[in-house]
Amino acid sequence: MTTITGPRALRRSLVAAAGVLAVIGALVLASTVGAQAEDPPPPIGVETLSTPEQHNEFTDDVAVQVRDKPDGRSTEVVNLRDASNMAVFEFTIQPGAEFPWHTHPGPVFAAVAEGDLVFIYGDDCAERPYAQGEAFVDPGLAHTAYNPGDEPTVVIATVFGVDADAAPSMNVDPEDAEAFNEACGTDAPVPEPASHQH
Repeated sequence: MTTITGPRALRRSLVAAAGVLAVIGALVLASTVGAQAEDPPPPIGVETLSTPEQHNEFTDDVAVQVRDKPDGRSTEVVNLRDASNMAVFEFTIQPGAEFPWHTHPGPVFAAVAEGDLVFIYGDDCAERPYAQGEAFVDPGLAHTAYNPGDEPTVVIATVFGVDADAAPSMNVDPEDAEAFNEACGTDAPVPEPASHQH
């Protein structure tokens, strides 16, 4: 193998090195500009996992009874003579993000797929933590929930008893939301009148 030395070889090496540095610089600049151009994720992202119309209809006659006894509460019994439609959602909750106070038309089965979630009923203000791999039932009472961690939380929620033309979630009135925030010491977003969360 022959090694070429001298001014011409040195010049070629410098030009090649400058070219490599220019390419690396352009890639770093492009990735920095691309990262800056990306919009940050919303505080709470929602993806519908059921049909595009947001509901799956039972083809059989399906009734549902749910008995739920969270720690420190009495047993709640929810009877749906006609569970009719169900809707399934995936929520991605950023660190510190909190749902507005809201209710559902029927019970919700929720599974924490990633991260942590703190669930709060408006009538007792107790903070009930749920970790990755845990699940809980929301009977439809007014509540909020938030991500207490440093990483996004992912929750898969199945809402039962949602009519095809109805929303699976309804925000409480702004006055009630402000009262819940004051009573519970929370800072959940106060919705505009007659707005929906998801």
